[in-house]
Amino acid sequence: MVMTLEAASPYGPRVVGDPIQPPGRTRAVPAGQPGQTLNDPEQDMDSAEIEAFLTLAEELHFTRTAERLGLAQSRVSRLISSLERKVGGPLFERTSRKVALTPLGSRLRDRSAPAWAELEAAFADARRTARSAGGTLRLGWPVTASGPAVARLVDVFTSRCPDCQLVIHDVPVTDLYGPLHRGEIDVMAYWLAGYDPGLTAGPVLEYRDRVLAVGRGHRLARQESVSVEDLAYEQTHNGGQVPARLFDVLVPPVTPAGRPVQRTYPWLSFEQVPVLIATGQIVHPTMVGVQAFQRDDIVLVPIRDLPPIPFGLIWRASHENARIRALAAAACRIGPRAAPPDGGSVPAAEAAARQP
Repeated sequence: MVMTLEAASPYGPRVVGDPIQPPGRTRAVPAGQPGQTLNDPEQDMDSAEIEAFLTLAEELHFTRTAERLGLAQSRVSRLISSLERKVGGPLFERTSRKVALTPLGSRLRDRSAPAWAELEAAFADARRTARSAGGTLRLGWPVTASGPAVARLVDVFTSRCPDCQLVIHDVPVTDLYGPLHRGEIDVMAYWLAGYDPGLTAGPVLEYRDRVLAVGRGHRLARQESVSVEDLAYEQTHNGGQVPARLFDVLVPPVTPAGRPVQRTYPWLSFEQVPVLIATGQIVHPTMVGVQAFQRDDIVLVPIRDLPPIPFGLIWRASHENARIRALAAAACRIGPRAAPPDGGSVPAAEAAARQP
């Protein structure tokens, strides 16, 4: 290997690309590796020391400083002594009668006090923002999830949080979780099943029973109910851009007996699905309450062996704030008081829905 040396450094030749290393403490490193200068931990600034220094600079009295900070006087003395060692000189003159700033202490106070005040103000502002439900909250849902439950949620939330502006967004069926991941909305109302990693499932607003949407002339249209096994003899669509995790919950890939479900018809758009159902080209497992399938030429037949789907709130775990928590609290007020009809929890309902 060819190494280029640079002799212009006041610390001697070095390999180009390596950091210049002024004289200082170094640690032992394995042979063949360049030495690394360590930051001296004794020189690191401690916020507790700065706070104690600025308080003492104002009070000029150790006892009053300790009382303001809620510390023992000995602790304040140790913090000041530690800071003086790091600075490299005395910051206070201490006598039996008084405490006074040295010229070095006055200089440090004048330079650090405005920065400390700005830091405290920034922290207080961030704390208020995190705890305040005021501001704007963006709530979205796809057309397949609209219904009375969302309308009730909006009414309850706006009455409980008048200082928060609730902005409603449409979520495209072809990009269900994209608006959440991109930060275009804060919360989505949707099925609490098969959602992307990194998203949090919040309170359940309601449980939707599973039904099979078929055309009025279809052989199953007159049945009181159908089984998942019936799907093995019918064709449904392939889900298109619906996330695979979610689609497997909504339309199982195989029946409990192990027969494959024919999820083969090309998905062109959600708007075409009702037409394909009504004309008998496909059947479509769905939930009660989806407005697109409430038509005279479509029959919704209960699926007796699929558990209800929980419908509720989803948001990004890393973006949770007071407004989202307030919306979740409103959802808890109007949500179901009972467990899912199968007696399980939301994850259990999802797991049951995934069973082949």
